[in-house]
Amino acid sequence: MSPTEAAEAGEAVRFAVLGPVGCEDGQGRPVRLGGPRHREVVARLLVARRRVVPVDRLVADLWEEPPPGAVGAVRTFVAEVRRAVEPGRRPRAPSRLLATEGPGYVLRPGPGAVDAWRFEAEVARAAALAPAEAAPVLDAALATWRGPAYADFPAAPWASADRARLTELRLHAVERRADALIRSGAAREAVWDLDAHVAEHPWREDGWQLLATALHRSGRQGDALTVLRRARQVLADQLGADPGPGLARLEREVLLQADHPEAVAPVTGDEVWSRAAAAYEGAVPARSPARLEATAGLLRELAVTGAGGLGAARQHRAAAVAAAERTGDAELAARVIGVYDVPAVWSRVDDADAARAVVKAAERVLARLPGDAPETVRARLLASVAVESRGDALAEGAVERAAAPPAREPWRRRAAQAAAEAEAAARRLHDAALLAFALNGTFLQSFSRCGLAARRDAVGAELVELARAHGLVGPEVLGRLIRVQALAGLGDLAGADLQATAVDRLADRYERPLARVFTTWYRALRTTLADPSDPAAAETAYAEAVALLAGCGMPGFATGLPALTRLAPVVRSGALPEPEPFTGADWGPYAPWVRPLLLLGADRPDEAREALRTAPRPPHDHMAEAMWCLLARAAARTGEPRVAARAAAELAPARGRQAGAASGLLAFGPVAGYLAEAGAVGGA
Repeated sequence: MSPTEAAEAGEAVRFAVLGPVGCEDGQGRPVRLGGPRHREVVARLLVARRRVVPVDRLVADLWEEPPPGAVGAVRTFVAEVRRAVEPGRRPRAPSRLLATEGPGYVLRPGPGAVDAWRFEAEVARAAALAPAEAAPVLDAALATWRGPAYADFPAAPWASADRARLTELRLHAVERRADALIRSGAAREAVWDLDAHVAEHPWREDGWQLLATALHRSGRQGDALTVLRRARQVLADQLGADPGPGLARLEREVLLQADHPEAVAPVTGDEVWSRAAAAYEGAVPARSPARLEATAGLLRELAVTGAGGLGAARQHRAAAVAAAERTGDAELAARVIGVYDVPAVWSRVDDADAARAVVKAAERVLARLPGDAPETVRARLLASVAVESRGDALAEGAVERAAAPPAREPWRRRAAQAAAEAEAAARRLHDAALLAFALNGTFLQSFSRCGLAARRDAVGAELVELARAHGLVGPEVLGRLIRVQALAGLGDLAGADLQATAVDRLADRYERPLARVFTTWYRALRTTLADPSDPAAAETAYAEAVALLAGCGMPGFATGLPALTRLAPVVRSGALPEPEPFTGADWGPYAPWVRPLLLLGADRPDEAREALRTAPRPPHDHMAEAMWCLLARAAARTGEPRVAARAAAELAPARGRQAGAASGLLAFGPVAGYLAEAGAVGGA
């Protein structure tokens, strides 16, 4: 087996700690780790989460009173485990999976190669999903448990903290799954598991409340009351405590429903929804234009419910816009387009074709609007154009090459003008919701050059102030996320932390799960910036952030990011990326600017030089600064003066900043270093 094949085999190894400690290879076959001490070494290294564990720490953890030769025994255990998990590794070749590093050992499985880590990632992903989507995800996550965590070592002190944390997370997942079933109208399915849950963990009030709610929603008021009274008795007997306010309130509601069923409103939002939808269906004629407007408003609400809702809203919005245009009523079409003021925090669209279709429709409708049309209708159309035209979504033909002087780009001027006109109209009209929408467009058009983080922070601050004054939840979340990104770019991590915490509170309170995707990524970036000397901590934080991408429903944001997080530490170190670790990496939209460095790392300078000469200039978006840095380094290493000069000119306004930090995602190191490299070749 070649070294490459051995590395790939090592990365395919999977470990299990949710139950007895175990291991299997890439084909799912059990790997014999050895005796109990071998498995304990593996488990202890997994608890360290890809951090180095010194040999003396391992000795102290494995034996209460270490015997003579304990250090040698540990080294033997490690060597034998290494042979088991990397059977094809050549003698004396460095291990990529179980490595000797400094004073000890480190086990580096992939982010998804440990059942406990996958479980944590899936529970976090479920938090960003609608209830009907979250329940099966939590089901599958809970199915990974085969017994108590680290079951082989129930008394080991080194496992106690992680075992307690994982056990608590499992109990939380059981309750969140039940809550998801109840919220999605499947309360009966939740009853049996909850009954077993409270029997095993009678001190958990959330479990009792969920069980009583599930029974109540299933039409079993008597059983719900019995459970609530049982909960009261158990809590009093075992904890000497009265039920909390949630249980007490639920008991009052169930009693009221049992005594006066005719006086109580429907007990679930689902019932209210169903009845209102039926009433609307009966009251509004099938072909009424009012249905189009109502649909557009519903899609706006659907888009903020989570990944599934966002994807569905994006798909159905295009159909609603097309249907509105076909009516021939320009004002109706304008309202259908303009009502979709869903906050947009990322400057690359998820579906360029859909964005282009919306903008073209908006431009056609603007041309057909009667002169006496309300100014707010026209302004909302302009704001829609500004928001959907972000980045290079509306590019007319190929953009110029990075080696060429900056070109005039009419589509960017039109989008910027639309943003300015929408904002001016909103201020004249003193319309808070319209101004919030227009400021979203202004923000997305503020990526015309590098170094504009301060300007974006001002937009974010105004959005927050406006939203708090008028009770606008979506714009407040947007404004704070803008500030998280901008303050990270300005180096104000304390300020960014405050904004991220506020976003998380709003996301929890108002069920805006996608907001946590951005705050999780910011915290991974913060880990890198706060302590560059701890790459293992950053790697763990990014693994958590990457795990949220699969279900986020934002391909314009997610595609290519995992590979960039792996490239970032290489770039920050000043090294060229070696080919092997990036074989098969999906660079997504960032491929043209990464490719020259990859070719240099593969010792193919002529191809790298040609890739530089033909590379387009980076889009005007969150990642432009980072991509210009990649081009600057490749140009410096190949001696390509035109790209170096252009990159230096583009990056100059961001001198003194961390390259890419204003994305709120990752950083490539000080911009000044890239300017120096490019200047030495480009003459700046």
